[in-house]
Formats: sequence, C-alpha cells, structure tokens
Amino acid sequence: MAEIRNYTLNFGPQHPAAHGVLRLVLEMDGEVVQRADPHIGLLHRATEKLAESRTFIQSLPYMDRLDYVCMLCSEHAFCMAMEKLLGVDVPLRAQYIRVMFDEITRVMSHLFGLAALGLDLGAMTVFLYCFREREDLFDCYEAVSGARMHAAYYRPGGVYRDLPDAMPQYQPSRFRGANDLKVLNRNRQGSLLDFIEDFTARFPKCIDDYETLLTENRIWKQRTVGIGVVSPERALALGFTGPMLRGSGVAWDLRKKQPYEVYDRVDFDVAIGKNGDSYDRYLVRVEEMRQSNRIIKQCVDWLRANPGPVITDNHKVAPPSRVEMKSNMEELIHHFKLFTEGMHVPEGEAYAAVEHPKGEFGVYFVSDGANKPYRMKLRSPAFAHLSSMNEMSRGHMLADAVTIISTLDIVFGDIDR
Repeated sequence: MAEIRNYTLNFGPQHPAAHGVLRLVLEMDGEVVQRADPHIGLLHRATEKLAESRTFIQSLPYMDRLDYVCMLCSEHAFCMAMEKLLGVDVPLRAQYIRVMFDEITRVMSHLFGLAALGLDLGAMTVFLYCFREREDLFDCYEAVSGARMHAAYYRPGGVYRDLPDAMPQYQPSRFRGANDLKVLNRNRQGSLLDFIEDFTARFPKCIDDYETLLTENRIWKQRTVGIGVVSPERALALGFTGPMLRGSGVAWDLRKKQPYEVYDRVDFDVAIGKNGDSYDRYLVRVEEMRQSNRIIKQCVDWLRANPGPVITDNHKVAPPSRVEMKSNMEELIHHFKLFTEGMHVPEGEAYAAVEHPKGEFGVYFVSDGANKPYRMKLRSPAFAHLSSMNEMSRGHMLADAVTIISTLDIVFGDIDR
C-alpha cells in the first residue's frame, strides 16, 4: 500500500473559502494540517501611504474601502481621531445617528459573516436568508448617502446631512404588477426612521429562523464545536479583539469599557462565549445582532423625539449650508477654502478606536499642522486574527481550516491596507 507523504498545498489566492485574496500555504500530513502560512499583500491598496498625499477629508472615502463589509464603522474611527486633533464637539443628534448606523453596520457585517460561514460549511439556505435582510439595510445606507455600500456619510464634527423624511420606493415595471408593488413598498411609506423601526420589529424573528436552521443542527455542531479553540489567556496574548476575544470568554467591549459617542446612554449586554471554539464565536455574533437591534430601536426612539443640528457650526471644519453659502460672501469663502485646500489640522498626534464588528479598529494620526496627515496608521482587527491562523489550525483537518478562516471573519481590504 502506498505511503502517505507530507506535502504542501496552496489554499488560494482564488479559493472560494479564503474570504479575500489570501494565499494560505498549508503543510499537510494527509488530511491533517501541520502548518499554515498566510501570505498577504495580494490586494495591497496602500491606504496609509495614499493618505499622506491627500487632504484629511479626501482620505475619508478610503475608509469605506478597507473592510468593505463594515464601511461606516471605519469612517467613525477616522472622524473621531480628526475630532481629537481639531478639538471639535459633535452635536448630540449626530452622535445618536452615528451610533445607530454603527449598529446597522454591525448587523450587516454579522449577516455577511454568518452567510459566508454557512456557505463554507455547506448550508445554502442561511446564505439566502441573511442576504435578504442585508438588502433592507443597504437601502438605509442609500437613503442617507445615495450609495449602497461606500457611503462616506460621517464627517469630522458630525454627519453629512440629517435623516431623510422619505424612503425610495419601487417603481412600476413590466415585471411587477400593482399588487407586487404594494407588498414591496408597504414599509416604505414613511421616513427612514419608520423604515428602520419596521426592520427592528421583524428582525428578531429572522434571527430565530437562522438559529432554527443552525444552532442545534447536529451537522453544524460537528463542524464547529471544538474547532479552533483559543483560551482566554492565549486570545489576549494574540491580540484578539471583538467577537474573537469575547468568544473565548473575555468580556471586553470598547462600547462598555471605553464608551464613545452615546454608548453610555443606551442599554445593551455584551455577548461572551465559554469554550473559545468556532461554535462559540458563531453564538456570540448571533447574540450581538440581537443586542444591536436593541440599540437601534433605542436610537430610533430618541431621534424621533429630538430634532437638532447634525454637524458642527465651525466652518473651518464643516461647510456652511447651501442657503448661507449663496447669501453670504464669508460663508462662500469658507466653502471654497474647505473644498479646495481642506482644513489645517493642529500639530500633534491622536489615536481613536471603535468597537468595529470584527474587533478594535483604530486610526492613529500624526499632524504637522498642514492640510494633509504627516502619517496615518490603521489598527486592523483582521490582521491580528489572521496571524493566529497557524496556531488555530494546527492538528485540524483541511475542512476545519475553512471553518476557522470563516469564523475569523476576515476581509482582505482591511488586512492589505
């Protein structure tokens, strides 16, 4: 009988379960992984270097393109770091809008992560279910910014504009009859807040459907329980944050431990696991969707009752309104200077971090007083998580390596920044 020899296997860079342009070099003993060596840089976009040749505000849309599943959360850290340098206050209504959209983004990210994990493990239906709900949240992005993914909605000092009073509606076509249109537009008759409120009312039932399909499914548990176990001590040593750290039983969440914006005013619980395996990381993300839904509901109630400004009135940082700009020479100059030259940020350095859906995402700026950053450095949670791939997959089967990559929930724009 032929002897099984150790061999090297290239997993990717175009592998469907690689979650991006990852080349994973696996040393295999038959079906068992002996060593995993992640090769990155195949999607390199040089965001940190590009920022040095662009004004601060011109670099903001690059944040959307880092982790292109968690767009607004990356923008949030960028704006908070700028606000620290500028010493600018953010209106309370803008803070609530930011928190609401951060949590909408968290739900979108976890839906995508759950869909991809299901698909990687052979569960097709949950992929379709998750994308159905995700489409509604894309509509929320589109309503406030005009873009379904890369919103560029947050600004230093607040947000680009207030929430719209009307939702886009489906239009008649030869493929849709009057009855179809009525069903499609039934929750789009009011404002964006009405649409989001309707979503929060029906979303818990959707999460129940995902759990019915997966949580007690014996095949699902066979594929995830005991796979990629990381102890709490090791998770901290490896630099884990977010669901990866909480899945190992460490109750660390920046929204609770270092509250920013209005997270200290909203009520939610931190989901933590017990065993630090792939199954616990799945359960943590499912529970986080339920908690995010709670936060969104609280933000909708507050925003409905409290109108107000949504961006700072400091015109050296934020443009004046169109009415002011067209009726006042000084405001016109502010507008012109801001969009041609950009804002001059005081000398200094600042770091700001948010509880991104994947973990702690941080932006570090060094400013020399010019209108462009002297240096920008990004702290990507996915980079730290991917670096543990060798340790987590050693001794597991090849099919388990797919499970581990999927529960890392990595996106390569964020790693190859």
